[in-house]
Amino acid sequence: MRGIVKRLIWAAGLILAVLVLNFLLIQLAPGDPAEVIAGEMGGASADVMAGIRAQYGLDKPLPVQLGLYLGKALQGDLGVSYYYNRAVAGLILSRVGPTLLLVGSALAFALIVGTRLGLLASRNPRGPASALVTVLSLIGYAAPVFWTGLMLVILFAARIPLFPVSGMRDVTGATDLVSRTLDVAHHLVLPALTLGIVYLAQYSRLTRAAMLEVLGSDYIRTARAKGVRERRVFTHHAFRNALLPVVTVAGMQFGTILSGAVLVETVFSWPGLGTLAFDSILARDYPTILGILFFSTLIVICANLLTDAVARRLDPRLQQRG
Repeated sequence: MRGIVKRLIWAAGLILAVLVLNFLLIQLAPGDPAEVIAGEMGGASADVMAGIRAQYGLDKPLPVQLGLYLGKALQGDLGVSYYYNRAVAGLILSRVGPTLLLVGSALAFALIVGTRLGLLASRNPRGPASALVTVLSLIGYAAPVFWTGLMLVILFAARIPLFPVSGMRDVTGATDLVSRTLDVAHHLVLPALTLGIVYLAQYSRLTRAAMLEVLGSDYIRTARAKGVRERRVFTHHAFRNALLPVVTVAGMQFGTILSGAVLVETVFSWPGLGTLAFDSILARDYPTILGILFFSTLIVICANLLTDAVARRLDPRLQQRG
């Protein structure tokens, strides 16, 4: 219980620090938001510009703007989008579902397939299967995300037209729940593969290395000496401990995967936070950018807390350390 309270206090302090840092960094960006808003209106006089600055609080000193922003943000009010003219919180909530679906699918694919390949490679580290997995992992790790996405589009959309390359649903629109779910899953394949392949390569290499280290441990030799079956030694004794570094790295990389979704969503026109962030940056829509950064921070902190809980479940020694 004491450990949970400490982590919640740490998370609250981190959120506050991120809010302040994001606000100060966004002030360094070039350009005047009032001019952008006026540009969207087709131009405005000096009086109208002054009115826009007063409406959005841009005419106040920076410390006052920061205090007002923090006060509202901590109450869940992230302001109003300059570009979409909507509440930022509602705008983000309408886009967070597709992003979590994309990131969750990519992460699940990378973890499941990556650990399986790592296990296969660790069974016979000098065999052809291990060499093949190592080569494929190196290629997947070295390939840029945009190149992977381009190759998948050429192969599975242009050459062999199996999957759509943009959007989340067909324009015609499915009517019932099953058809809508299948439609979304069909559109999800290429973006999730693009985002997941690079992490699949990392997890397969990490699983292989962790398994080889664990299989050389004394307690594994003891289990084999006691006559425990090799399959049980491999899956029950070794894999459980080898999984701990994989889970820890996956949790720490969640923020990286989330940022990678920005590029993938833009390439595949996936209607998530990534495309919203890209459009907001082009439009200098600062409240929306700040809201996305704040919401992404919350997601990453929740993912780290969940990873910590899973790691403690896998290794009871961590629970004793508090």
